[in-house]
Amino acid sequence: MSTVNDVQSKVRSVFPDAVIYKNPEYHNFFSSKSIPSFLRDWIIMRFADEEGNIDIDKVANFIKSSLPGAKDWESLKSKMVNDGQQVRFLGKIRIEVDVKMGKTLFQLPEFGYPKKKYEALVDDYVMAEHKEDLLSDSETWGLLTCEYRPYGIDDRSGAIWLVDFKPFRPYKVSISYYQEARREFTLDEWIDVLLMAIDYNPEAFANEKQKLTLLSRLLPFLERRVNLVELAPKGTGKSYMMSQLSKYGWLVSGGSISRAKLFYDMSRRIPGLVSRYDFVVFDEIQTIEFPDPDEMAGALKGYLEMGQTQIGAERIVGSAGIVLMGNIKSQSMDVFKDMFQQLPSIFQESALLDRFHGFIKGWDIPRMKSHVSAHGWSLNVEYFTEILHAMREDLVYAGIVDDLLQVPSGSDLRDTVAIKRLTTGFLKLLFPHVRDLRDINKEEFEKYCLEPAKQMRSIIKIQMSLRDSEFQPTVPDITLKI
Repeated sequence: MSTVNDVQSKVRSVFPDAVIYKNPEYHNFFSSKSIPSFLRDWIIMRFADEEGNIDIDKVANFIKSSLPGAKDWESLKSKMVNDGQQVRFLGKIRIEVDVKMGKTLFQLPEFGYPKKKYEALVDDYVMAEHKEDLLSDSETWGLLTCEYRPYGIDDRSGAIWLVDFKPFRPYKVSISYYQEARREFTLDEWIDVLLMAIDYNPEAFANEKQKLTLLSRLLPFLERRVNLVELAPKGTGKSYMMSQLSKYGWLVSGGSISRAKLFYDMSRRIPGLVSRYDFVVFDEIQTIEFPDPDEMAGALKGYLEMGQTQIGAERIVGSAGIVLMGNIKSQSMDVFKDMFQQLPSIFQESALLDRFHGFIKGWDIPRMKSHVSAHGWSLNVEYFTEILHAMREDLVYAGIVDDLLQVPSGSDLRDTVAIKRLTTGFLKLLFPHVRDLRDINKEEFEKYCLEPAKQMRSIIKIQMSLRDSEFQPTVPDITLKI
């Protein structure tokens, strides 16, 4: 049986260009600077020596000069407006093409800028040279160069102009290489590779069940429109995983969220979160409020069911999964008790709950303590989450699942869709090398893909039956074809 050290040696050999040495002391430093994990690992790769060591002072100077925070934006504006300087920094940018004025606008969501339209414009030559990068996603990370000009859309109003852009792309991601590399590892080794990639120490888990429960949080990262509910004790790393690992996810933590923010802002004609991200997480769900609950519930029903909803005259289409996460007390950690009574009222309705595919028992995940943090050679988070993002578009896995599963006649369609979607996600996560039926170990597929999917769906059905006697607490007996 392989040890963690054996796995680290192998991952360093198989992925020589995508590994870093993870050190909890370094991670604490980056966390104190509010730097997300994907940026942290990119910086470590940039500054680390062959043994994975970094000079913290050099890194601190780089962060200060290249990664300004929201509190630094006024100072940057002053340099541009008052001192006539260009400023250059690493940041996230959102592009909007204004047809009426014939201009390309940009927003800096990390800084909440601009407050008014037409105060941030993109130079035509920058757009011409980097159109593919700037428009490839709803938001793009890059090295931005900006300056102030006393004219904006006309000669009477000034604006901040984007005058240069270099995409944040540390390396090209090869899905095929990742898929083939999986063949070099046993399943047990691969599970540990995944845990290390997302900053967890495999030795901190008591058993395989704990490991797989944690990894099930990654399903919305690599499968389109996976809708999940997770209730867990405090301190199990829910917020960290869903907000820090990938730049393709969005976390709403408490407070209020409107239909316009989530789906489409009719007054500004701006697409909402579901059209711009791979997944949207409602964290601390018990504390989230909706200005118009009925309006939100109606939009959610359509979107959770079909990936689209109607807002006014606009048909909103997205591929983001919706994830509800909340804390639960120990006395309520029982799938045969009503665990959803503390959720906002719109999630009390069975018809809406039925559209969530699976439930994660967060109490099966160990609390985040110092020994849980990864320490050693591992895939870096930036590389790993880019792979997961790219795998969302691979339809081969869903076809394999369809070919493998026998669905009983008369099965509930939502149950079938949910189980197949979750099964496909587990297949991508644990067996990415599978490209046709000949690659499948059916016993492993049944144990690690199909059965967990059925269990996750069954908890949703049990909870629905506790709230509405019309629903049965069972799922179809989907099996492998002979």
